[in-house]
Amino acid sequence: MNYEPIHVSKDIAHAGYMLAWLSFALSHSWLAGVSMRRRMATVFGPARRLAYNIIAAVHLFAVFGFGAWAFAGLPRFRLQGWDWTFMTVMAVSGWALVFLVLRTYDLGKFSGLAQIRAAQTGAAMVVDDEALKTNGFHAYVRHPLYGAVFLVLWGAAWNDFGLATAVWGSGYLVIGSRFEERRLQRLHGDAYRTYRKRVPAFFPYRGKVIK
Repeated sequence: MNYEPIHVSKDIAHAGYMLAWLSFALSHSWLAGVSMRRRMATVFGPARRLAYNIIAAVHLFAVFGFGAWAFAGLPRFRLQGWDWTFMTVMAVSGWALVFLVLRTYDLGKFSGLAQIRAAQTGAAMVVDDEALKTNGFHAYVRHPLYGAVFLVLWGAAWNDFGLATAVWGSGYLVIGSRFEERRLQRLHGDAYRTYRKRVPAFFPYRGKVIK
């Protein structure tokens, strides 16, 4: 038997995709909370951070998958040559910055693999939280990785799916950065409050603030 593909209206696609992003934002923030971190540590032990990342990645993949399905069949925007070039440069620049910024992090600790290796070898326990960064990219903006992702998102907004991803993904980054900054203020106190007052959040419009 042949079945006709299911098509949804543009309004329903946007509403459903918004709710999908909301589900990701709520679950990601919930799992990052202190009480859930303790519960996950009880269940997963030193693999807590890795489990957290895997859950987030699977959820985010599901959100993208739903969006791709909901917006399937809708035409791309009619971009002019210069528009297309500008957006492509923006997206490529964003991906390059993502790569460069990630190189400044302890990726073993960030991914959770360092915590597992430490537990297996009997080394000192690896703490998830890193020291306050104020050098490199962080001398220009507080959230360089988020700023790079903004470029990726808006550089790929050449159809309804890309535009919706840029809108809701950007909303998540802005709100998520607020929760992240609350955590950093609890962790680093006045040092982070002073840093936050001096350095922009995402875009280096003040230049290099910290010499």
